[in-house]
Formats: sequence, structure tokens, C-alpha cells
Amino acid sequence: MNCVLGADNILNDTVLYRVIYEAVGHVLPCGVSYVVAGLAMMLILANGVLLGAGLFSWVERRLIGRFHNRIGPNRWGPFGMLQPLADLVKLLTKEDLTPRGADRIVFAIVPVAMVAPVILMMAVVPFAKDTALVNLNVGILYILAVTSITSIAIFMAGWSSDNRYAMFGASRGVAVLISYEVPVVMSLLGVVMVAGSMSLDDVVSAQAVPFFLVQPLAFFVFLAGTSAELNRTPFDVAEAESEIIAGYHIEYSGVKFALIQAAEFGAVLTASAVMVTLFLGGWSGPFASYLGWAWFLLKIGVLAFVFSWIRATLPRLRIDQLLAFAWKFLLPLSIINLFATALEVYFLRDAAGTLDTTDLWIMGGINFGVAFACLLIFGTLIKEKVRPAGPVTGAILSPGEAD
Repeated sequence: MNCVLGADNILNDTVLYRVIYEAVGHVLPCGVSYVVAGLAMMLILANGVLLGAGLFSWVERRLIGRFHNRIGPNRWGPFGMLQPLADLVKLLTKEDLTPRGADRIVFAIVPVAMVAPVILMMAVVPFAKDTALVNLNVGILYILAVTSITSIAIFMAGWSSDNRYAMFGASRGVAVLISYEVPVVMSLLGVVMVAGSMSLDDVVSAQAVPFFLVQPLAFFVFLAGTSAELNRTPFDVAEAESEIIAGYHIEYSGVKFALIQAAEFGAVLTASAVMVTLFLGGWSGPFASYLGWAWFLLKIGVLAFVFSWIRATLPRLRIDQLLAFAWKFLLPLSIINLFATALEVYFLRDAAGTLDTTDLWIMGGINFGVAFACLLIFGTLIKEKVRPAGPVTGAILSPGEAD
């Protein structure tokens, strides 16, 4: 049978799906081929994310080793490249324990709920032209909706474990995720206004000038907010080892713990892919028609390196500092960026409601000035608030108190 997707089918623009569907359609009925092609795409996507998480875990451990003036993984395979495989085998052979007082059903669902958002987000990210699994016209809204699953999963992990440390970590994680979600969403509103669409393909096409140059303040807010939502240092209060041992996943072991770790490392790559799409021009670059995927992967690697660099360099913040950074620093910056972008779009767009390359460069120049002024002013204000009022001296005890 010769199966061909209709022009009105939402998956018709996905080249990989169309190729698989038409190839399978030669031997299977069209209805069955439709389902088989979908399952094949899901397997490719899930395995790609998990393999990427394993590779990134090795790269990051080697990088952090170099940052700390040590070697890092070096026992298994050349340069320790098989260390993720050794860790996987170790975790698969570990006993899968469940606490006696735990809610067994919720406890077992959490690892899947942690991995699912990572895979679902990658379904709408285009690695090259027409390569996203689904090209949604509300792709940005879809990503924001899917990321909210993580906060629910973290709270489920803490509540179902019947462990106080896990509950402390879950409470911290939910507080951080809710706090940083607000400035992250507001930073993306500027991108939507400039692109004129919430489709990720349209956002990439609108970047005649990469949006990190047009929206520097939004890029900074999104980078900082994403680092916090990923529980990466210096925002990793939800699993602070020196305070609450391992946080919300303290009771997990075996394959469940392996899935949670895969979700954490995979989330870094997914967040990098989203940032590349929204701010770094996606697959655009020289010879993008042939090497678009290579440019996309290279940009993901650069952002992943930045995340690792931040993790290896900065110390962990206190929970009060972390929340104050979101509400007193990032939120005002995102509001200022939103108002500035709204005024610029209103005055610079043409009659058709579009912005040309010259308009984008003008916006970039204005926004860099706004970003510099805001970071200078708000940075000074925060510095004044955290600075001690006077010299710190030891307490003086009276003779009676000393006895």
C-alpha cells in the first residue's frame, strides 16, 4: 500500500514522521502505519533525550573536574566515557526500596512524572527546519504548561516519601519554582511581542537578529530563572546535601533514582534547546539548509557549558536570598523589559505589524542601555541591603552570664 499524509494533517510538516509513515505504509495498512510511525517517533525522542542526558552527565563531570583542578571520571573507557553506562548498570542492579510509610502509588509515579516534561518539551523544539515532532502555533505556551509538571512531581516526591528531609526539600523546590516562574513567563512575553507569534518555528524565522541581542534583559532573566527551575547550583536548595542530605529524592534508589537523575541532566539539555530556539536563532547559521542541525547542537553545547560553568563556580544561596533574588531583582527587571519592549514594538513596527532588521538593531541598542542601567541600579540596591549595617563584633557577656 502507498500511504501519503494529507496536506491538512498536523504531522505533514514533520519530515522524519512523513518518511517513517510512508516507508511503513508499503507493508502495513495506513491506519496501522500512522500509529507505528507515531510510536517510532516517540521512541526516537525518548531515547535521544535519555542518551543525551547520559552523555551530558559525563561531559559535565569532566568539565567540573577540570574547573576544580582534578581529573574527573577516568576509569571506565577512554577518558571515562563509559562511566554513565557503569552508573546505569550499578543503579539497575541496586535494590529498589520503598519506605514503609510511603504512598506506594504516588512514590512510583514520581520518576516518570520527572522524565515526562523533559521528553514532552523536546517534541515541539525544531532542531532544523520542519524537524519538530509537532509545530504548534502555541509552542511557547505549551512549554510553559509542561514545565509546571515538574513542581507537582517534586511535591509528590516529598509528600509520598514519608520523610521530613524529603518534605523540606519538596517545600523549598515548590517555593523556588513558583517564585521563578513569574519572571520567566514575563521575560518570554517580550519575545512573543517581537516575534508576533508563539510558534517556535515563527520565533526562529523572526530572528534576523538573534533575540539575545534584541532582548538582553529577557535573556538574562530567562537564563537565571531557568537555572533556578533546574535546581542547579547556586539555586539547588531543594537538594542541598549539606543541609537536608538529598532533599526530595532522598528515599529513591535503583531504577527510580536513575530516572530522576536522567531527568535532571536531560532537563539541562532541553532548557538549552529552548533557549537556543528563543534567543540564539535556533538552527540559523551559514549553510543552514544543510547544517542547521549542526548549528543547533553546537549552540546547545555552548549553553550547557555555561550551566556547568555556573555550577562549578558559584556557591549555594540561602533560601531567603534565593526568593529575594526572584521577587526583588528578576521580577522588576522582567516588568521593565516588558514595558520597554511594548513601547518599542508600538512605535517601530510598520503598517503590516512587522519589524525589519533595522528595527531589531534599534531595539537592541535601546534595550542594552536599559539593561545596563537596570543591572547597575538594582545591583547597587541589593548590595546595600545585604551589606551589614556596622562592624560585626562578638557578644559581650556580663560576669553573671559568663559564669
